[in-house]
Amino acid sequence: MKPGPTPPAQTPATHSAAAVTGTERPVRPEQAENWGNEQSASQNPLFRSSSALVRIDTQVLKGGQAVEGLKAEDFVVLDEGKPVPLEAFGRDSEPLQVALLFDVSGSMNKVLVEMSAVAGRAMAALKSEDQVGVLVFGRKVVPLLEFTSDLRAAARMVQEAPLEREVGAGTNLNGCVLDTLQWMAAQPEFPGRRVLVVLTDNHGIHYQTPDEKILRALAGMDVTLNAIVAPGAKPPKPLPKGAEANPDFTQPNVFKLAEETGGEVFRADKAGARFVEMMERVRLRYDLAIRPQTGPEGAFRHLEVRLSEAARGRLGKVEINARTGYYTPAP
Repeated sequence: MKPGPTPPAQTPATHSAAAVTGTERPVRPEQAENWGNEQSASQNPLFRSSSALVRIDTQVLKGGQAVEGLKAEDFVVLDEGKPVPLEAFGRDSEPLQVALLFDVSGSMNKVLVEMSAVAGRAMAALKSEDQVGVLVFGRKVVPLLEFTSDLRAAARMVQEAPLEREVGAGTNLNGCVLDTLQWMAAQPEFPGRRVLVVLTDNHGIHYQTPDEKILRALAGMDVTLNAIVAPGAKPPKPLPKGAEANPDFTQPNVFKLAEETGGEVFRADKAGARFVEMMERVRLRYDLAIRPQTGPEGAFRHLEVRLSEAARGRLGKVEINARTGYYTPAP
């Protein structure tokens, strides 16, 4: 990332609320078998950003297509409504680390088979310095491939993902996302952007793993979550007025996780094509960074990314996907 200038506050664009290299390192069977037992959401793992800066993985779309060629001075970042300087800016030059987390329950098998058939094309969207890790999940997570820059090895592991795995009965989306983040945190430090791509039907019930807990973990690691969902998947319906829910049990909402971290959700009506498009889109994003503001540790601060007035004048109405905030670090 290159140091960024201090852009002035300008007219906002439309905002959508929404180098380490490796070799092929398949996860050993005993590692995969024990992972879900060793890692538990109830352990309350602590995720902290390893950088003094807050990274903001940002996507700019016009007519549904990624806008390329923007520069640091084209962006304005607001922290609690006040413009803050960009400390760094990058695009394309930044390496990318992608964790692929696939739901291998029966309802997703057809979709996953279609995606595995185009694994080579999907990996071709990445660069030689990028890294890919592959995991599958049901009730628990089973890592299949540690992060590697061997994109052919990653494609082969994606092709093997539809095979039956010992992931337990049922689907535990939030708990498995949390375990995946803990798995990522245990890997060697990575200097570039980090992305989690989840394949899910958005079904199931969570126990003591609400969305807020997952969003805090994602923010702490500067990870953007993107999702490919079953064609009929929908966000959970709000409770009827006056109804009370048990806070220990929550419904999955991958749509919210993607929106709050600045990611996208694709419907798997044409799963193969959507997988290729997703990998292309996660590569074509901007990497902004700001210095976090001081305050009580763990306090949430709202962020908004806009285009400068000059950029808005050139482009007109655009859609911006970026994380909606961060938690203040320890002093």
